[in-house]
Amino acid sequence: MKTLYLRNVPDEVSAALEELAARQSMSVSAFAVRELTAAVAFRRNADLLWSAPELAVKVEDIVEVVRAGRDR
Repeated sequence: MKTLYLRNVPDEVSAALEELAARQSMSVSAFAVRELTAAVAFRRNADLLWSAPELAVKVEDIVEVVRAGRDR
C-alpha cells in the first residue's frame, strides 16, 4: 500500500477535514482515504456511464422492470 503526501492543502480544507473526521471518531488520514476512495468510485462510475453506448432504453421501462422485481 502506498503512502500519499498532500502539499499545499488550504487551511480551510485542512480544518474541515479535521472537523469531519472528529465527528465520526476517525483520524484525518482514515477519513481522507475513505473520502478519496468514494470520489474515485464516483468518478469511475460517471466515466463508465458517459462512455456507455446509447441503448435507447426508456426510463419508464427501467422503472417498470425494477418495480416488477420488487413485487416478486
